[in-house]
Parts: sequence; structure tokens; C-alpha cells
Amino acid sequence: MTGDRGQPGYRGDLSRNAVTIAEALKPAGYSSYMSGKWHVTKNLTPDKGISNWPMQRGFDKFYGTIIGAGSFFDPWTLTRGNKPITPENDKEYQPKQYYYTDAISDNAVTFINDHKREAKKNPFFMYVSYTAAHWPMHALEKDIAKYKGKYDEGYEVIRKARYEKMKKLGVIKDWKLSPAPMLWKDFPEKDRAWELRCMEVYAAMIDNMDQGIGRIVQSLKDNGQYDNTLILYFQDNGGCAESRGRRPTKNPATGVVPMGKDELQTRMVPERSRAGHPVLTGNKVMPGPSETYIAYGRNWANVSNTPFRRYKSQNHEGGIATPLIAHWPKGITAKNELRGQTSHLIDIMATCIELSGASYPENFDGQRIIPMEGQSLTASFKTNVNKDRLILWEHFQNAAIRQGKWKLVKLKSGEWELYDMESDRSELNNLAETHSEKCKELAELWEENAHRTLIYPKPKK
Repeated sequence: MTGDRGQPGYRGDLSRNAVTIAEALKPAGYSSYMSGKWHVTKNLTPDKGISNWPMQRGFDKFYGTIIGAGSFFDPWTLTRGNKPITPENDKEYQPKQYYYTDAISDNAVTFINDHKREAKKNPFFMYVSYTAAHWPMHALEKDIAKYKGKYDEGYEVIRKARYEKMKKLGVIKDWKLSPAPMLWKDFPEKDRAWELRCMEVYAAMIDNMDQGIGRIVQSLKDNGQYDNTLILYFQDNGGCAESRGRRPTKNPATGVVPMGKDELQTRMVPERSRAGHPVLTGNKVMPGPSETYIAYGRNWANVSNTPFRRYKSQNHEGGIATPLIAHWPKGITAKNELRGQTSHLIDIMATCIELSGASYPENFDGQRIIPMEGQSLTASFKTNVNKDRLILWEHFQNAAIRQGKWKLVKLKSGEWELYDMESDRSELNNLAETHSEKCKELAELWEENAHRTLIYPKPKK
């Protein structure tokens, strides 16, 4: 995503023919702040150029990482404003224990407090972009301890309980539970303590993020901005089945060589912790501490994606379905209500434009701006809105398109699969053969719109 593949939609850099929400809201008088990961530029260090870093794309203040993943105790490309920093030399933030999720939350709180302290009467937009719960499974021991033993019954029991609870709450309909990749009894008994620890750490990462969101909400209350602030919370994809770090380190570092206070981390997977200890992977080390670098694996990702199929980077529901939580006391009268319409990340821009009173630009900074594709979510704050809209996806050549109840999806160069999302959102009954005309119609729509929106991975002939 940050590499240049030569096609217009895949240059590894945020396009100059698009605007960020921060850029779009600035003419409407908004201050904009960002805390967290950026991950939309190929230039990771100032010497490569900062023209596509947050403060050059509309944000007034920034704390976070330019890349999208890395150690939670010593993040790669950690930056304040436009200056690379380390957890040890950042003069503005020195907690007793550095942990990136806490740092994202705490700096977001600081930006809210600064906005109030500087007596700014203008509104603000803030983008808080957590890396939790992306690998590696890093968490604080105080948070991990809460989940000791919580998952001892294994995959199926946990997954079944989640499935029944979601049905009871009305979050899902009576869609079938998709098959699991492995049963708990088939996971090697000698490694089960390690496998359980992976999920305990994952839960601790989410817990810590939740604590931080609580502090952000409290800061809004303390500054009198809670009632009239729209909070939108969502994850960017389904559970991750990637196996990074689940095999032993081939050639680990030796000895203890501490890093200097000003020594920048230059690797997504550090060779050593800042204290100098070798970073290890595989089932002989328990995940959690800074000296480990382990993912929680396909089986727990399947539990996270209950009841859906597939995983992050794929466009079956297990890879893309995520809830959106909207909270706005003065703007949303509905309390604890569910909305079932299809929406997409692109709708966040449209929502912000409508509520801010901003105008989406046709031109910006001398560049023609591609028209906005999203649709505002504000109508759904009052009632269910069911529009027969078209949404499409592409990621690593995995493709999908959704129109009304129909969804067409495929894995890379595989065959298209067709599903009825109303009766079978778990995508277990492929209707491509029995509804071949609908399959052909949607496939043609995907081709047409994929070229139009530049998500097609090959140049159009």
C-alpha cells in the first residue's frame, strides 16, 4: 500500500487529486488534529520528502507513526509534527511506561485540551488512528492479567457464545456459522498455553484501546464539548489471519545492546528492544513483552470474525465487515438502536462535509479533485435507510462488488462467487451458477467501475 506499482491508483502515495477530511474542513473554519498511524505515503523519513505527511495534508498537529505497523513499545517512524522522535527523547510525552496505544490516546487528549486552552472558538476535527489490535501481540501485563483463563475453553466454545449473543442482541440475523479452520482439540496440546496467551494479549490490546477512548470521551466532557461532538468508531477490516512471528526466529540477535536515547527505530520488526534484548518469535516465547513479535493467527481471527468467512485483505465478509458506532448526544436522539444499511469508509467524508457545512472542492492547491463517491450517513442517525447503492472493493487483487442484496466476490484470479446478503451473509451458498445472469451483470459493473475509480490493478487496454 506504500509501494509504487506504476498504476494511477497504486502509486504508494496519497493522491493530489483527492483531499483529506482535514483539508476539506479547513475552509469551513475547522482545526484538525491527528494521533496515530498515517500509512498513506511511501516517504517514511523527512529526507525522502514530507509533502504527504499529515501536517502537509491539512492537520494542525500530529503525533503518531508514518507507517502502519511496528512495535508497540518502540514504534517505527514515530513522529511528532514533522520530526522523527523516539519514546525516550520526546519532550512532550514521558509516561512511566511507554505503550503506543496509550500514547495515541494520551496525545489525542492533549490536543483536545490544547484546543480548549488556546481559547479557540472554532470547531475541530480529530482523526485517532489506533494500530491495536494489529500484530505484534504487545500489551501491558496489567491488562493481560484480566484475561487469564478467559479463553481456556477454546475456539468453538468462544465462537458459539459470540454467535448466540450477536443473534440475541440483533446485531446479526439468523445467518449460519461459517466452518472453522481448526477445532480446539486438534491444536497441539503442548502449545495450547501459548495459543491461549495470544488471544489473552489480543484482548488486552483491545481493552487498553477502550480505556484510552474512555479518556478521550472524558476530556470532551471536561471541556464542555461532549454533547455536541460526533464520535464515529470503527475498525478498518476484519480479523487478521496473517502468521507473522508464529515460527521461531531464524537468526536472532545475541547479547544485550541497549539503544541510545536518540537512536531511531528503523525496522517494522525490531532486531532488539530499546533495552537491548533480542526480539524473538515462535511458540517458545509468550507474546506480550517488547522482546516478542507474534501474531494471534488464523484460528483466533476466525473467532474474531464470527460468523463470517475469510480474513483481512480478502473481500468476503470476514475481511471487510465491521460495525460503525455513532455517538452524538445533541445530534442523535436514537439510543442503542441498530441500523442495517450498507455503508463504507468513503461515507465518512460525505458525513463530515454535510455536518460541517463545508463544500467539497472541485479544485484544491492547483489540482483537479476527483468527485466524492461517498454518501452521508446522517439520515441513518434517525432511521434505517436502505439505498440500492453500488459499492466495490479491491485489495491485493481480491475483488468484490455489492448492489442491493447481491454481492459478487472472488479471491485473486479465482472464479466469481455470488451471494444473497439478506439470507446468507455468511457466504456459504454460492449462487453463481443458478443466477449466472446476475453474476455476469455484476462482474461487468465491477470491471467498469474498477477502471473508473482506479482500483483495477492493471492498466486498461
